[in-house]
Amino acid sequence: MSDEKETAASSAAGRRPAIPSTGRQLTTFVFAILFIIPLGILYREFFARQGAGKVEVRQGAYHGWTNAVFLSSDTVEAVVVPEIGRVMQFRFKDEEGPFFENAELFGKTANPLASEWANFGGDKAWPSPQSDWPLWTPRAWPPPPAFDALPMAAELAEGRVLIHSAMDPLYNILVERTVRLSAEAPEMTIVTRFEKQAGVPAEAASSQLTNSVGIWIVTQLKDPVGVYLPAPKTSLFLEGYNRQSESLPAGLKRSEELVSLTRDPAASHKIGSDASSLVWVGAKVALRIDSPRSPGSVYPDQGSSAEVYTNPDPMGYVELEMLAPLQSLRAGDVLFQTNRYTLFRRTGGDPEAEAQRILRP
Repeated sequence: MSDEKETAASSAAGRRPAIPSTGRQLTTFVFAILFIIPLGILYREFFARQGAGKVEVRQGAYHGWTNAVFLSSDTVEAVVVPEIGRVMQFRFKDEEGPFFENAELFGKTANPLASEWANFGGDKAWPSPQSDWPLWTPRAWPPPPAFDALPMAAELAEGRVLIHSAMDPLYNILVERTVRLSAEAPEMTIVTRFEKQAGVPAEAASSQLTNSVGIWIVTQLKDPVGVYLPAPKTSLFLEGYNRQSESLPAGLKRSEELVSLTRDPAASHKIGSDASSLVWVGAKVALRIDSPRSPGSVYPDQGSSAEVYTNPDPMGYVELEMLAPLQSLRAGDVLFQTNRYTLFRRTGGDPEAEAQRILRP
């Protein structure tokens, strides 16, 4: 008998169609509570997480430069300006950043033939040691053009941007920098690559020129509350630092854990160190820069893998600098240097104690 006939027969006999028992209804309800609803929640959470934890990469205008690249996570943002070959800012989203930016040069580009240095600010890569620049270039300053004064090309990819220079006509080196943000933490990583395109010219073989070069990352930061270096227990330097200027920085002191200093508004100063980390502490945020030292390698500036420079008024900034080992490069050889930048919010109180906390593993 078909279902329709069975229903009709039941009605004709005065019987109501079968209704699921209360027990069966309760079982269905419990099943929905225990399985279907949690499944819906998991589904919702899964797709919510697909939109979170990603790094967005886009192009736009920044301070008058038209082709800046913005990398944004849920918490931080980096700004790269290929026109001037610099990472100009790294900051918590919608907040002021710690990187120094020279407002007088917003929207401008450098002239590689100029006798004055175009001091834009930001983060850039130079060849070390600086003492070799006059051997490679017609002048000791400004820096070699492709490292500092020529525009770079940009390649955008998922979660990162790569900028690269033309070959420097003096050092015969091409510079590449890959900038990434962490999707989960307030961190930026920059991998810098130098590729030697040609060796020492034959006509210069008997001169002082060599193919020995290193990567030197210079990060310009705003006037700080303080700058801090870890004091290595077995430092190459007796005082825990290497003096690189006629006079020492303002407020320079060494404790058991730290070497600390401030900016002198009246004069410039510089020190070096064999540390692998540097910390800048501002009024509201702090920045830690890490680049691991390679044991047994030869470093420039009497063995310095980290350096701090302080600039006087009227342009109040400091430079936190990380250096790679020196290597002799032949045509086709490459060098790499990795810097990690981590932002911290100030918790108030003593900046030295805060720097110690930031530097502890």
